Formats: sequence, C-alpha cells, structure tokens
Amino acid sequence: MNQNLLKKELSDELNSNILPFWLNKMKDNERGGYYGRMSGENQLVADAPKGGILHARILWTFSSAAVRLHSEEYLAEAKRTKEYIFSHFFDDQFGGTYWMLHAEGTPADDKKQIYSQAFFIYALTEYHRASGDEEALEMAIELFRLIEKYSFDGDCNGYFEAYSRDWVLLEDLRLSEKDANEKKTMNTHLHILEAYSNLYRVWKDNHLARQLNNLIDLFLEKIIDPVSGHLNLFFDEEWCCKSTLHSYGHDIEASWLLEEAALVLGDEALLWKLKPVTLRIADAAVEGMNEHGALINERNWATGHRDNRCDWWPQAEAVVGFFNAWQLSGEEEWLNKTRNSWQFIKQHLVDEDNGEWYWSVSPEGEQDRVNDKAGFWKCPYHNGRMCLELIERINKDV
Repeated sequence: MNQNLLKKELSDELNSNILPFWLNKMKDNERGGYYGRMSGENQLVADAPKGGILHARILWTFSSAAVRLHSEEYLAEAKRTKEYIFSHFFDDQFGGTYWMLHAEGTPADDKKQIYSQAFFIYALTEYHRASGDEEALEMAIELFRLIEKYSFDGDCNGYFEAYSRDWVLLEDLRLSEKDANEKKTMNTHLHILEAYSNLYRVWKDNHLARQLNNLIDLFLEKIIDPVSGHLNLFFDEEWCCKSTLHSYGHDIEASWLLEEAALVLGDEALLWKLKPVTLRIADAAVEGMNEHGALINERNWATGHRDNRCDWWPQAEAVVGFFNAWQLSGEEEWLNKTRNSWQFIKQHLVDEDNGEWYWSVSPEGEQDRVNDKAGFWKCPYHNGRMCLELIERINKDV
C-alpha cells in the first residue's frame, strides 16, 4: 500500500470534506455552538437540542487538528467551541457537565453521565495541548476529580454509569435506549481510559497514573473475554457479565486505545504485555469483516443473530486499528485490511456532494438516509480522528 498516497487522500478527506461540513453547515452563529441535528436527507434541524457529547467531540476534533496540522483556522474554531462549552454546558452549582441543552442554550437534561464527563476531559485536554489554555486544563482536572469522587467503585473497582445533577446514582443508567441498564459498561470504561490517557499527556499526576493503570488492568482482567478475545459489554456491580453481544467496532477501537494508554504512561513492560493482547483483540474484530472489507456492527453469540449493517464509526476505527496492528506486528495483511477499509469508506460512506459521511450502509449496499448526517451521536470525532491518526503515524514512518 502506498502510504504517501493514503496520507494525501486522508488529508483531502479531512480538510476538504469532513471539517468544512462542520465549519460551513453546522455552526449556530446566532445562538453559539453547533446545531443539534442535520437529517440523513441533509435537512438542518435548527431547533434540535444540543448534545454535550456532540460539542465535546467537536472541540476535541478541531483542537486535535490544530495540534497535528498547526492550523490557526482550526485553533480559532476550537477556541469558539471551548467558550460556548464553558458558558453553557458546565454546572456551576454541582460541578460536571450537562447531558443536553435546548437549542437556545439552557439545560434540557442535567444528568451527569460519566461517559459524557470523560469526553469533556478528552476535549479540554486536547484544547489545552493546542492552545496552552490553563483554564481548560484546570477544568479537565476538576472533572477527573469529580469522576473519582462520585463514580469510582472503591469496593468492586470500576466506574458507575450515571448520576443526577447533584450526583445521586440514577436508576436508569443507560447511555442510550439500545443499551442494557447495568451499573458498569465496557463503553464508559473505554472512554474514561481514552480521556485519562490524554489528560496524563499534560498532567503527570500520581493518582491519575494509578487510575489509568487500573483501567488497563480492568480491561485485561474483567472486560476482555479470555476465550474469544472480544470485549464483553455490560456488567453488574460485581463485574458479572450481563451481555451476549460482540461489538466489532469497539473491539478494534479498544485494540489501539489500550496500547496508546501504555505509551502515554511510558511503561515498556506494560507495552510488552499488551502487544499480544492488542493483536488478539484486532484478530477478534476481523471476525466481523464482510466480503467488502467492512466491519458489520455486532453479533449476538448466544443466538447467532448478526447486525450486518456497516455504521460509519466502526469503519473509521478499523482503519486506525488495522494500521496499528501492522505497526505492532509488521504483517502486511494488516496493511491490506487498512486499505480495504478505506476503500469501502470512500466508495460507500463519503458523501461527496453534501459533505461528511452517511450514517451507515446496508448489507445490500444502500446508504442510510434515515439516520442523522449530524447529531447527538454523529460527530466528526471517529472519522476526523481516523484521518489525523493515520496522517501522524505515516509522517513518523516515512
């Protein structure tokens, strides 16, 4: 695979398609922040609620683009996003961030979902890396301390899922309607890991280091299935597995985020320990590849039922995860999988006429125009990060 050509194509995709869509079509210049939704038919829903995860991920993306591409334009956009977040998403009374705002910027849902708190840490830390803004770093540290104070389970380890505005554990802990209502999930732990890794890049705190190491241990001891190599998804308070699903996108995403955490910690022994684990998880994810080189969404191993749709985000994570597996192993087959994943994205997911990517592709190859083009969950984070990660990794290799 010609890596310089791949880098050029990814750079073009990021700078000519993904980021211009958000800059030109999704900015709410009247009320601030970003519009909450654009339909799959490219109809702007100007009065849709504004998600916290949407805004945190946008802040991360423009901040990371500013860091890696040395772009003043992207830094200015990150600054604008940070200012809106500080003005509207933070709870000045109880701490933490709101889940959702009304379109005009007042709280619509004030719960404290730990997954969302983690994304604000991830985003604010990246903005600090881009700008040197100490206020952003201080707030990221404050969110870390709130998670550790309220969410960390000192008895059974791990993190509980969701709290009321004043930090009382909720009965409905679900991140979304499709999730199981369990106290601990792989998904939240994965994104706390991601957030703590980024925070540790710039804040070498001993407690943070211990908790980041502990998260890696939780994946090794509780979350990764020792037989299949897949990630288990839902758990009760005592870490009994409550799920029979394999999510191939989360498998391949975790494979490289775990290694990144060890790299940030600078622990050579841990990196050596994680290398075969990382490759095993990547191998497990390959089980979900279809004949077109794409990852299907998931499989229920108990019933055999498969969700054969190919959502946008597992494809983006596959490009990064397979490239990472090639860097670790030197096996050319991983580069072939990287190429095939990118080819599938170009052919089926990129909307060259209207910008951004479609939500999904059906098993029959039909592009999903029912689910959002942009919205609460559909952000420039997975696809933008894919481009930025590969550009940076290729630059280091050549």
